[in-house]
Amino acid sequence: MTLRSLLDKGAGSAIALSAPARQPLTYVQLRRHVDTIGRQLAGQGLHASDRVAIVLPNGPEMASSFLAVASYMSAAPLNPNYKRNEYEFYLSDLKPALVIVEQGSDNPVRQAAAALNIPVAEARVKPDMSAGEFLLFDEEADITPASTEQEALVLHTSGTTSRPKVVPLLQKNILASARNIAASLELRDHDHCLNIMPLFHIHGLIAVLIASMGKGASVCCSAGFNALKFMELAALEQISWYSGVPTMHQAILLRAKRNPAQAQALSLRFIRSSSASLPPAVFEELVAVFDCPVIEAYGMTEAAHQMTSNPLGEGRQKAGFVGIATSPEVCILDAQGETQPQGKEGEVCIKGDNVTPGYENNPEANASSFTGGWFRTGDQGYFDEEGYLKITGRLKEIINRGGEKISPLEVDNVLMEHPAVLQVVTFAVADKLLGEEIGAAIVLADGATLSEAELKAYANQRLAKFKVPRHVRFVDEIPKGATGKLQRIGLAEKLDL
Repeated sequence: MTLRSLLDKGAGSAIALSAPARQPLTYVQLRRHVDTIGRQLAGQGLHASDRVAIVLPNGPEMASSFLAVASYMSAAPLNPNYKRNEYEFYLSDLKPALVIVEQGSDNPVRQAAAALNIPVAEARVKPDMSAGEFLLFDEEADITPASTEQEALVLHTSGTTSRPKVVPLLQKNILASARNIAASLELRDHDHCLNIMPLFHIHGLIAVLIASMGKGASVCCSAGFNALKFMELAALEQISWYSGVPTMHQAILLRAKRNPAQAQALSLRFIRSSSASLPPAVFEELVAVFDCPVIEAYGMTEAAHQMTSNPLGEGRQKAGFVGIATSPEVCILDAQGETQPQGKEGEVCIKGDNVTPGYENNPEANASSFTGGWFRTGDQGYFDEEGYLKITGRLKEIINRGGEKISPLEVDNVLMEHPAVLQVVTFAVADKLLGEEIGAAIVLADGATLSEAELKAYANQRLAKFKVPRHVRFVDEIPKGATGKLQRIGLAEKLDL
């Protein structure tokens, strides 16, 4: 199975992609478009081994360009909000044969590409085209779809703790992950998902787009996440599910709680959460307000997204846990590579068809990341008696306070239970005596008041004394990454602690 053959699963007249105020794109149109773009790329002399960088805003053209490029060669989607110097870094790393941009765009990727002698092509959209259709070139040439062992997608790691690493993913990697996700969610051809995730990120590309395409289902490609418009668009599109990161769910909840009847009227089959730990308090609120299961899953770029997921069946979701293994093998190893028993904490490790063959041109990272065929995720966790995985933190984010190892996630979850707290991120602060102390950045709920002393008193009642934050900062907003994940690394410096 390859991405191109996956697209053959959808019924010809069924809707594949939609967008607000646009004519939807059927599966027969999508397949025709994908093949046309493949031939147009071949007409420029590109081959299966070439990479094509895609710099387009979120929407149907971003979705269809990825599907088209990845069906025939390797797609390298990039954040359209990067600055010129960032583009120069990523393009130098990726060495694409072409960059695709929006028609008329003045995105600085043009200057970065020119400096590196990389040609740029505009995705040209005509007024009569359906959502996702565009033209690149007039010339066409024959081309064969990629094979299972060919690279389909290439992304960078986030680079929060080191230089971003290049992660190549093969056709078989992304298809295995999409298949696992579709099975976990029991996706059906009449499911309709509202995509609010950026399509330059593994979450939106695999968990929403390809997983849906593999079941002949449909995706509404929004222009990006807008909490103010989410409820209206979800109702208009009559969606059956959506997937997001915790900060998105929290923003949606703020508005849904003001009109719970409207939220329940959506009749969502489920809500999915991934890419960061979902606080149990937020989990419970989502279930109550939307009256549907909340499926928390665990993923990362190197695994083509999903590794574990809570099952969909009634009563089978556990708040604070990221579920059971969903086809890739998952185990807990200690620092010496020994498997840990149930209940014993260690590093989460995975192996399976969804896992990258290794970082590009980085033998040092590969040597430290792979042990006996297992990929070390860098996450710390354990399995409970039912095989559900609990993530207790990133190994590099664990706070070492005078020898006491503290999981920031544990502190986050406790503080999130305070009714005045909307968002919280716990982080390490350098300390001359103890090495590291605990800091907490707090965003208060609308109209709420809370003092530092009150917060610490609340924490003292629920946490061991050494886990109570020493440094507390109330902020209007916590820095987020491009995908909406709250940023823990480097926060102390940003807050002058």
